[in-house]
Amino acid sequence: QVQLIESGGGLVQAGGSLRLSCAASGRTFTTYTMAWFRQAPGKEREFVVGISWSGGTPYAADSVKGRFTISRANAENTVYLQMNSLKPEDTAVYYCASKIGPVVHTTPARYDSWGQGTQVTVNS
Repeated sequence: QVQLIESGGGLVQAGGSLRLSCAASGRTFTTYTMAWFRQAPGKEREFVVGISWSGGTPYAADSVKGRFTISRANAENTVYLQMNSLKPEDTAVYYCASKIGPVVHTTPARYDSWGQGTQVTVNS
C-alpha cells in the first residue's frame, strides 16, 4: 500500500478555483492508478476523476467534466486536482485514492489506499 496525504482544500466563492494536491509515499508511484473521490454530508462517497498509471485520457464524472482536471507528476509522487468554475454542490470532503493496475474504477471498494481527506466548501 501507499500512504497518501491531501492538501489544498478551503473555502471559495462560487465560480472560483482550487487546486488539491495528493502526495504519495513509496517508490512505485508510477504503477498506481490514482483517483479523487468526494463525500458530502449524508451522501455516499462518489467518484470524481481518475488517471491511469499507464497514462492516457483521464476519466471524469459527468458532474465535473470540463471543470475539473486531474494530473500527475510522477517525479514528485504527486497527483493534482484542478477545480475550476466551482459550484456550491461541489462542497464535500475530497479524498485521494490509489490502486494497483491500469484501470480507472469508479467504485471506492476497488481502491487500496486512501488519504485522510481535505474539506472543500463553495459558497454561493
